Amino acid sequence: MKTFKTSDGLNLAYHDEGAGLPVLCLPGLTRNSRDFDFVAPHMKHVRLIRLDYRGRGESDYDPNWKNYSVPIEARDVLELLDHLGLEKAALIGTSRGGMISMVLGKMAKDRLLGVLFNDIGPVLEQSGLDLIAEYIGLKPPYKTLAEAAADRPNVMENFANVSPERWLAEVTAQFSETADGLELRYDPKLREGVVATLGADAPNLWPYFDALQGLPLALVRGENSNLLTAQAAADMQERRPDMIFGQVPDRGHIPFLDETESLSVIHEWLGKMA
Repeated sequence: MKTFKTSDGLNLAYHDEGAGLPVLCLPGLTRNSRDFDFVAPHMKHVRLIRLDYRGRGESDYDPNWKNYSVPIEARDVLELLDHLGLEKAALIGTSRGGMISMVLGKMAKDRLLGVLFNDIGPVLEQSGLDLIAEYIGLKPPYKTLAEAAADRPNVMENFANVSPERWLAEVTAQFSETADGLELRYDPKLREGVVATLGADAPNLWPYFDALQGLPLALVRGENSNLLTAQAAADMQERRPDMIFGQVPDRGHIPFLDETESLSVIHEWLGKMA
């Protein structure tokens, strides 16, 4: 991995592989660049850039947990583009990454080539947010990665037909195995920012979605998602009839993106920017 320094002095890690259309992948809230390990082999024809947000993965932790916010993370994205000398990039936003993408539509639409949302939109189901609040920032209750992987089908009830090997790869990306059990691959203080946000009135994000007008959009939704409802996805399609859409069976929040349905959406979306 490579690193760059943000304007407030943190070293953030990123992958930069391939050549061609620049596609910047933005992971989920507590996740990291390995969110895209499964789809990366299917995207050899683009320049695939994957970021670890501040406080996640291999990036520096921020001493001020209040900086774990979408606007600050959106600024980090722009600074990464500047660091790479890229005027524009297409964004794949998984969950939190989709929120950042919408904010960037307001902040710097001229830096975007298009946006693909992975199971995220302007309306978030409260039950899904409440579930996130239950576990974020807490030490995993497992001693080994194998133990965590074995329990994954029970934890991820909205998923089916996932191999044990895939679950092991998932937990390996999210946790580190130590003599004292598993540890998070992100700053536990991320919890403070999330809990504070959940306690506030939800902002109206539709203007941020609408700000992406004119850009190629795509949406992948897990059929069993507890965060992005079928109605919310339909409302997004109504506002953007040109948005490419695919729903992935046997997946909740979030699809892995290497499913047949996901890849169909991704490749059609990329074709609009070729």
